[in-house]
Amino acid sequence: MESMRLDNAECAYSVEFMCRQLGVSKSGYYDWRNRPDSATAQRREELRLLIKKAFEMSDSTYGYRRIHAQLLRWGVAAGLELVRQLMRELGLVPCQPRPKPWSLTQAAPGRVPDLVGRDFTADAPGEKLVGDITYIPTGEGWLYLATVIDCCTKEVIGYAMDDHYQTSLISRAISNAARNRKLAKGAIFHSDRGSNGGFNRSSQHLERGGCCGSGKGACGDSGWSSAA
Repeated sequence: MESMRLDNAECAYSVEFMCRQLGVSKSGYYDWRNRPDSATAQRREELRLLIKKAFEMSDSTYGYRRIHAQLLRWGVAAGLELVRQLMRELGLVPCQPRPKPWSLTQAAPGRVPDLVGRDFTADAPGEKLVGDITYIPTGEGWLYLATVIDCCTKEVIGYAMDDHYQTSLISRAISNAARNRKLAKGAIFHSDRGSNGGFNRSSQHLERGGCCGSGKGACGDSGWSSAA
């Protein structure tokens, strides 16, 4: 016996029985089933494809308002609530990235001389070092990386990584540099104008993995330097 299919699932009742119960003809049912989609259904399907494309282009970060704005930029008119509804039907949920730290350092009080003076060259290795901290997004959160670069060779001679950017991270990076490269007497370490956890107000010295000094840089606040 011929069966009727609804939503790709086989129905237990025949087409003839269902049509008789609903008061429609068998030929009328087949005519309805084979009828092409309406203009509205076709437009909704086209919008679904465009919405999915815009969502993928945003790396799954756009919500319905930004998707709506993107459709307008493409010259496609659609209601805001319609975009929201179609995104819900498609199961498109934006994944918002974690907020980035605004700054890894804070301006420190006082002033210290800028011993570098925007001259990031050196006559010999181990005489002049520069450093900074950056952050890298990972699946477990932010990874903080402190680096130390030799101005003579332009090599990264020291680094340290951790899940924080406290004083110990910078100290470990400079200690690592001191192990990898013989530092000259009176070597200069230059960083940006900020301070981090009291690091540039500490009494540490380069040969012990740190530096001394405090405050905000000179030369247009380009940075601060300290000598061992």
